[in-house]
Amino acid sequence: MYHKMHYLNNLIVAYPVLSILISFVIGLCFMPMVIDIAKKRNFVVRPNKRTSHEGTIPNIGGINIFISFLLTVFLFSYGIIDQLQFIIIGVFFILIVGFVDDLIDIKAYWKLLGEIVSGFFLIVVSDIRLTNLHGFLGINELPVFSSYFLSIFVFIAIINALNLIDGVDGLASGLGILYTLFFAIYFSFTGSVNLAISAYAMVGSLGVFFIYNVFGKKNKIFMGDTGSLLLGYMISLYVFQFCEMNAYPQKSHLNELFQMKAAPAVAICILSVPLFDTLRVMLTRIKKGVSPFHPDKNHIHHLLLKTGLKHRQVTMVLLIVTLVFIMLGIVGRNWSIGLLALVAFSLAVVLTEILWRLVDRKTLKK
Repeated sequence: MYHKMHYLNNLIVAYPVLSILISFVIGLCFMPMVIDIAKKRNFVVRPNKRTSHEGTIPNIGGINIFISFLLTVFLFSYGIIDQLQFIIIGVFFILIVGFVDDLIDIKAYWKLLGEIVSGFFLIVVSDIRLTNLHGFLGINELPVFSSYFLSIFVFIAIINALNLIDGVDGLASGLGILYTLFFAIYFSFTGSVNLAISAYAMVGSLGVFFIYNVFGKKNKIFMGDTGSLLLGYMISLYVFQFCEMNAYPQKSHLNELFQMKAAPAVAICILSVPLFDTLRVMLTRIKKGVSPFHPDKNHIHHLLLKTGLKHRQVTMVLLIVTLVFIMLGIVGRNWSIGLLALVAFSLAVVLTEILWRLVDRKTLKK
């Protein structure tokens, strides 16, 4: 048995993409159990003014994502468990915050506090953070305090952007699959095997959830904050590692072919849909004189639904838009950070303006 596991581990290390299959199979095995427990324990969400579904649906799909992801990492990246111990504490903390929020809908400031504490284990204790601005505004290496502050800010922004975009079937998980697949492929090509295994494992875990969430009928399940906060936590980790590798290419032994001088702007391109949508929605709320954390139906998926599209169509449109932005990031990877960010922002503004015109036209017809 030991020799078989050793052989399988060597195989996964040689071909990290296989961890997609492992996490997918584990997720398939555990999902029926998670759904059954959710229904028996009443871990469900009922229709309300912020949702667009019918009937009671289990909302702890994030638990299954967590189980399949963590088991895969433990089995095949156990060589770095000592390095990961504090990251895992942060993961457990963000999972608890999400689970409690799914059950009792905690206040925004308590949720934010929980996110900051979980980020503390990633950024301060594990020392995985943004330490360099890659020459943007003439700034390279950051002072320690500035590094901590920027890293916490980016961490909170990513987590909440992914949390807020989780509004229609398959959207958060579909975006998560694209994001983690990009980082998994990049880490594979650059020799960061353990990071690649981790990211590919997340792809497989999200894949199982995507199937149940989008195509499930009697066994439909939602990700809940448990899943979206976990996803945001892992995406933050990958973004930090991606940026740091490109900030210090010699230290990271990064092949010149895979160096990206505009790495922070590339990350912005990849996450453009939730980041820009969150920024737009919060600015709109402030302009109206309400709290930027006040829930409404002004997110991009809500606008697309107003045009007459169904859930799956909305998800497909935003996944295609995300692929366009990812291609933009790849094409502009060695542009200046300011130029690439400006092009991405301008494209997002143009697409949003087109969407608003479509919504207005649909409203006028009604």
